[in-house]
Amino acid sequence: MKLNAIERGDGQETVVFLHGLFGRARNLGFLQREAAQTFRTIALDLRNHGDSPHGPVSYVAMAQDVLETLDDLRIDSFSVVGHSMGGKVAMMLALAEPDRVVRLMVADMAPARTQQGHGDMIARLDAITFPPDLTRSGALDLLEPVTGSRAVAELMAQNVRLDDTPGWAIGFDDITHGIRLIEDWPEIQAIPYEGPALFLRGGNSDYVRPEHHPLIMALFPHARIQTLDGAGHWLHAEQPRPFIAEMMAFLNEPANSPD
Repeated sequence: MKLNAIERGDGQETVVFLHGLFGRARNLGFLQREAAQTFRTIALDLRNHGDSPHGPVSYVAMAQDVLETLDDLRIDSFSVVGHSMGGKVAMMLALAEPDRVVRLMVADMAPARTQQGHGDMIARLDAITFPPDLTRSGALDLLEPVTGSRAVAELMAQNVRLDDTPGWAIGFDDITHGIRLIEDWPEIQAIPYEGPALFLRGGNSDYVRPEHHPLIMALFPHARIQTLDGAGHWLHAEQPRPFIAEMMAFLNEPANSPD
């Protein structure tokens, strides 16, 4: 499946950006613009998100989508930065195609099952009835009580179609049917990824916990697990400058020096 891509920069090395659940490529625009000063960058809408096609959910399928899209763009090797769900896709890419992934950066995610209540929230979102005269402010008013946050409602609202037939503009049914797979990590037999890896967690987030560290190191033996203080799960949005500093320092490290 070919994904919608936003390209910036013309460096010799490529960096691919992958968003989280209910996000889209342009959400990572400020990270992409920073990296594009040095690298060729590609931000992708993952399947069922943004302007990409819809289809059944699995991390194997989502990683294959990325590879097919990069093949179409004639990109052989790349570094990858993924947040949350996009971090799991990034991990899958590194395990599936280790010779192509130069560096792996995962933002606040581990190769483990996360239980953050997304299934319950999606059930409540599915129960929303959008009126025919829906406006953006009206969408926010409907979404905020369900998401529990105006900021999350703002994120969700960009996935709502405001036209003659208001509704979800994303593959909401496919996401709903696949939410347990999205929250999970597939049982795979994989050779560990030996390249450089950075797992950057939010200091106020519980997505990456101490019991996850052995799981990370088993699959990514050269990984560094670092904490960004003062940030939760949306660490790149809550602490953008420190996040960018960590990201650029990592991307500019020599690829053959993971330690």
